[in-house]
Amino acid sequence: MEESIGLLQEIKEVFACREQDVRTYSPLTLAYIGDAIYDLVIRSVVVERGNRSNNDLHKRVTRYVKAEAQSKMITALMDELTEEEEAIYRRGRNAKSYTMAKNASMSDYRRATGYEALMGYLYLTGQTSRMLALVKKGIDTVGMEI
Repeated sequence: MEESIGLLQEIKEVFACREQDVRTYSPLTLAYIGDAIYDLVIRSVVVERGNRSNNDLHKRVTRYVKAEAQSKMITALMDELTEEEEAIYRRGRNAKSYTMAKNASMSDYRRATGYEALMGYLYLTGQTSRMLALVKKGIDTVGMEI
């Protein structure tokens, strides 16, 4: 098996991306990439748990990626966060977004945006093990089973 250098590092190398200071990214930019990487993690786990119809895969994934579920997870994780992680979460939660999820309360949507900002920050700073640990703990804490 080939040794991995990490998906993000490989993307940067293949596409000749310049190094960026992640701390300068807006919280909504962090949430944008965080939404995608969190979705990829959940989809990967669901697919690895068994071959299913696309409809069943979609239903299973949707339970975890909707704002209400993310809001519950971050609420359960607050005591686990470092000061830096909590600051990133708060920046994302407090960001002025011009959109809202169709089936979520404003408070759930804001907490979910903060959660996604944290996921994006951890991914972009190469802290994928920490990101995965928080996702796992969040899912376990709220009693959800993939």
